[in-house]
Amino acid sequence: MDGARRALADELYAVSREHDAAQADRLDRFRNVEPETAELLGVLIRATSAQSILELGTSNGYSTIWLADAAQATGGRLLSLDVDASRTELARNNLAAAGLADLVELRTQDAGELLAGAPDQGWEFIFLDSERPAYVGYLPELIRTLAPRGVLAVDNVLSHAHELVEFTELIEREPGLTQTVVPVGAGLRLAVRDVA
Repeated sequence: MDGARRALADELYAVSREHDAAQADRLDRFRNVEPETAELLGVLIRATSAQSILELGTSNGYSTIWLADAAQATGGRLLSLDVDASRTELARNNLAAAGLADLVELRTQDAGELLAGAPDQGWEFIFLDSERPAYVGYLPELIRTLAPRGVLAVDNVLSHAHELVEFTELIEREPGLTQTVVPVGAGLRLAVRDVA
């Protein structure tokens, strides 16, 4: 990421943290990923040369900037979803400021709905950072839509492990995935779909 774009992302992160600290209700917070998590996601996209990238949980677009910057480097494209239309618009403005609007399709849509209609093995990189209670229901579709050698990255697996017990049990039993948990940020599960 070039210096100007990184400065914009850093400023967005700082403003978002200040905003979140003033919110009593967690749903009113932006809840951005930590910078080191965002950087790792960008490195992984570059390392895998991912072209088709999906983000579930746009918020105000902080992580989206990092994903889109990596997509620009690989010649890929990013689809990012959020259920909150006002967050989608915030992200749209932030991506435009970062010069990345043309690489990202932003939608206000339920992730389960999108996944159900997505093609088999259609995504080379999926970043899951949405409402955790839904993860168990998403899992079969996440696996179905993940391309061979594709990466599924799931945030908050250490910070909110107690909310992800069932999801963790299910994903760890998946025979077609090679995976690990990286203690970066709030904890990032990385799962790679094995080639059949």
